[in-house]
Amino acid sequence: MENEYDAIRELAKTAGKGIDATREMGGFIAKYIGGPLEQGIGIFEDRLKFLRWERQIRLIRRVQEILDESGLKAPTQNVPMKLLIPILQGATLEENDSLQDIWANLLVNAANASFGEEVRSSYISILEQLNPLDAQILNTLYSLPFNESQHNGILTAELPEIARIAEEDRKENPLPPNNEIVICLSNLVRLGCLRPEMTWGGGEVFGRVNPTIAGRAFVNACRIRKI
Repeated sequence: MENEYDAIRELAKTAGKGIDATREMGGFIAKYIGGPLEQGIGIFEDRLKFLRWERQIRLIRRVQEILDESGLKAPTQNVPMKLLIPILQGATLEENDSLQDIWANLLVNAANASFGEEVRSSYISILEQLNPLDAQILNTLYSLPFNESQHNGILTAELPEIARIAEEDRKENPLPPNNEIVICLSNLVRLGCLRPEMTWGGGEVFGRVNPTIAGRAFVNACRIRKI
């Protein structure tokens, strides 16, 4: 019972912080419109609802377009609630169109009985932590033949547009990409989507990376197969 009371208290604290944040933003807006606090809160909440509504409408349209392109008239299997709710939440909060399209692909695959692979909850967590450049790099890297990429590694100097499989007989240190790409690659390593080369001292080298089985499964779940 004590644990239940603790959970209720924590929930109340969280709700209270949300209310305080809304009132603070409402008060901030009210100063600039010369109106009462309630008017400022109303403008803030209405704007959030409108932005969310816009993203919801776009998601609905994109999912239907993807279904049509896949030759599906409707979902062919139910999506478990533990997947459906966080996918919808992530998709409708995503403001970038290219990333929202990936959320839509994930939803369509989860609802497709013929997809043939498991759409895991961990993919939601990964997708939430990608920016558009991360996603572009993943798409470029996993467009190469997987087995050869795993064996020889992938050269990254020309990312995000181009990636090349390293030549097996060339062992010299490859040129690294620019710092922005290195940060993206480091994030993808952290998420388990890539594996970097390691130095003798244990440091990471990003001039060449290797795809992972987990990364391939995630990318497959976020792609629609051509019919």
